[in-house]
Amino acid sequence: MNTLQGKVAIITGAARGQGEAEARLFASEGAQVVLTDILVEQGAVVAADIGPAARFIRHDVSSEADWSRVVAETLAIFGRIDILINNAAISGAFKLEHTEPEVFDRLYRVNQFGVYLGMRAVLDAMKSVGGGCIINTSSVAGTKGTSTLFPYAATKWAVRGMTKAAALELARYGIRVNAIIPGVIDTAILNDTPPNMAEALVRGTPLRRLGNVDEIAAAALYLASSAASFTTGTDLVVDGGMSL
Repeated sequence: MNTLQGKVAIITGAARGQGEAEARLFASEGAQVVLTDILVEQGAVVAADIGPAARFIRHDVSSEADWSRVVAETLAIFGRIDILINNAAISGAFKLEHTEPEVFDRLYRVNQFGVYLGMRAVLDAMKSVGGGCIINTSSVAGTKGTSTLFPYAATKWAVRGMTKAAALELARYGIRVNAIIPGVIDTAILNDTPPNMAEALVRGTPLRRLGNVDEIAAAALYLASSAASFTTGTDLVVDGGMSL
């Protein structure tokens, strides 16, 4: 349908899961996409499969230097940046009393600090083309209390707060900033949860099933498209009713 014709998107954590689905959908809608990840072989295969509209760049989202390089390479290849999806994240089931400082720091640096670095890194490029769209991936764990995901939930709550603050600040540049709130999605990140947790989470979801990556990609497409041109600072919840 060419909904994103002429647009250039950077999508982090795009070697698999939600990021891969977003990259494939965005390319099918006319965008040129830069997929980034630390999973080099997988990311390169996905980009090659998408075709000439896609490039893969190895990228540690917790590194400011890596962000500078990704932005520079994107501009060198495609000439502009219109869309950023901060999708990369890591998880882990830890209660507060069992969360050592190094564990908290590891999740913080990828899930929260990486989002900060990404938003900051693309600002000049987006301002130069008169605006843009930033989509930050939070989680249903960032909307309610949880007794088993303390550091993960902390970072995902923070992503929502940063999204709203950035939306207010960047509106004057024509840059929209929104968050997607996935529920329990059928991705590899479920492998980091304790046995039987996925089943328990499904039982706590009114629609009684896992979500799939294409449903998250569809939400991202809406937010990136002109259909959402008056939407900023919002949480788009895609969780099967789990947060109700």
